[in-house]
Amino acid sequence: MTVRTVLTVAALTLQEATRRRVLRSLAALTIVLLALSAWGFSRIDAEFGGLTSGEARLVAAMVLNLVMFGLSLIAALGTAFLAGPTLAGDMESGAALAILARPVHRFAVLVGKWLGLIAFGAGFVALAGLAQLLVVRVTVGYWPPQPVTGLALLAAQTVVLLTLGLLLSSVSSPMASGVVAVGLFGATWIAGVVGAFGTALDNDSVARVGTVSRMLLPTDGLWRGAMNAFQDPTVLRQFGPAMQGHPFLSDASLTVTYLAWAGLWVVLVLGLTGMVFRRRDL
Repeated sequence: MTVRTVLTVAALTLQEATRRRVLRSLAALTIVLLALSAWGFSRIDAEFGGLTSGEARLVAAMVLNLVMFGLSLIAALGTAFLAGPTLAGDMESGAALAILARPVHRFAVLVGKWLGLIAFGAGFVALAGLAQLLVVRVTVGYWPPQPVTGLALLAAQTVVLLTLGLLLSSVSSPMASGVVAVGLFGATWIAGVVGAFGTALDNDSVARVGTVSRMLLPTDGLWRGAMNAFQDPTVLRQFGPAMQGHPFLSDASLTVTYLAWAGLWVVLVLGLTGMVFRRRDL
């Protein structure tokens, strides 16, 4: 596997991704989300004019995390359906056979496609997320304490989902792989909400649901770390147990151990995808 081959495939994959109709759909959905959030944030003072400074920060943090979840969902939909045709589509159309007929290693093609999709997905999340933070700053004057960390974790969530999408596309059709990837993303988020309620109620069995789901698919764990980075750190200290279990607030930042596990998860799944792709008949 040569670096030149990987970078060439990555550049071609990125170029192809920018030409797909999915990009226009992502752009349209993002613009709609930004417009709606700008209107919603601008109405906070009008609807809740009597809020204290602490309550205003609490509302801003919750609404920002809600909107950022909408952004992460848009990114999940777009990247899952971009990853689907990357392998399965090339194999169905015969494009993979034309490429791999040359002395090109299959794993080099896979890594190149993976890097191209990551550049696209992470770039989209960073730009759209920054635009959303600027909207919040202009409308209500709120700026999260760790914006770079939050956006980086959202980009990492996209990397995890793209890697899962590539694995699924190596064993199923493009449409099926996209649907399954988004379904698992949603199921993991729901399991995380259930686990948070279990923690708030001191129910270890229910709390374990969220813990196990975050280990099997790190998307929800990374999302909860992003929420913690976007919210004012004084919110939970001020309002205490009343906010525990809230689906759009997170009471703890991510540990280095969990981030290491998320990185290892990506490497393992990408390696498994390479094994499956190498054995697939073209």
